[in-house]
Amino acid sequence: MKVLLLSNQPERTTRLMMFKGTLERLGYDVIIPRFGTTSWMGVAREAKRALLKESPDAVHLFNVPDIIYHGLAKLRGTGFKKLIYDYRSPWGVELQMTFGPPARPAGEYFERELAGAADIITAVNRPLADKVKSYREAQGKPQFIVPNYPAKSFLEKSRMNGKKASGSDVNALGEDPIVFMGRISRQEGIGNLLRLIREIPDREFWIIGDGPFSRWYLRGLPGNARFFGWQPHEKVAGLISRARICLIPHGETILTPYATDRSVWKLNEYLTLGKSVVASGVTMEEKRKNLMVVKSKDLKDALLQNLEQEPEKLGPDDYRFWEMNDKVIREVYESL
Repeated sequence: MKVLLLSNQPERTTRLMMFKGTLERLGYDVIIPRFGTTSWMGVAREAKRALLKESPDAVHLFNVPDIIYHGLAKLRGTGFKKLIYDYRSPWGVELQMTFGPPARPAGEYFERELAGAADIITAVNRPLADKVKSYREAQGKPQFIVPNYPAKSFLEKSRMNGKKASGSDVNALGEDPIVFMGRISRQEGIGNLLRLIREIPDREFWIIGDGPFSRWYLRGLPGNARFFGWQPHEKVAGLISRARICLIPHGETILTPYATDRSVWKLNEYLTLGKSVVASGVTMEEKRKNLMVVKSKDLKDALLQNLEQEPEKLGPDDYRFWEMNDKVIREVYESL
């Protein structure tokens, strides 16, 4: 079976690339188009051209922004045979956060269109699965949940090079930092992070990531914080392995119910490496060892409490790996 995996920027979509690895292991012929543009209209045109050129047996579409794929169902028969709609983010809710309540129905119009066109729906966690299932257009469609867990190789890289992957500059900084990894943005809690850096001046903080306004947000960064900028994924495990605590300082928003321990990549990477994690603005679907979820206003107290405790040792049943999804992904494609 020939499968085309489609998103706004396919080669930069982590979840899409994880599906690619699994499908290739399962023996599928996987195609990932490359687009010469990042504009929505340009991607829409090039995506349709790719489908008509390749004419795959199935296209697996990873949503956001859903408007790009408006009218995709018209290509059934000439551009593809079967459509799988992967609902990994509530685009309508995101539009509401940015532009206000009137924008939400516009975004959800395109979500409904794709849910109606799909033969199968995949989702990253139960809240998102329930949300898309609430659409009349999605009712009766087979639905599967495929969580965002790190690959086993992520843990193996940490064990092999946790001391050296971060480089001599990191070795000179000392041990046991509080680590934040992510986009330097209001949405990912940069305000809460900076507040904590100033409120806990005797602890070292590492900031790993970047964003278009990172230079502005991090101006006047206190001396107890070190900004590493963007780091290649092969070095991330080594950096995290040095952490005393890992931090997710999101604020509480209308997106919080949809950001769970099964969908937030970095949360699962932290936990897989056996780190204590203090998080806000996320929701727990299941109790996870070493994970403390609190309100953003309580982050400081939670950090101070965890600094006094060692993380619990992980047993075999505590690990969550992407490879655990092989069975359900096989079922998704065999059901076509």
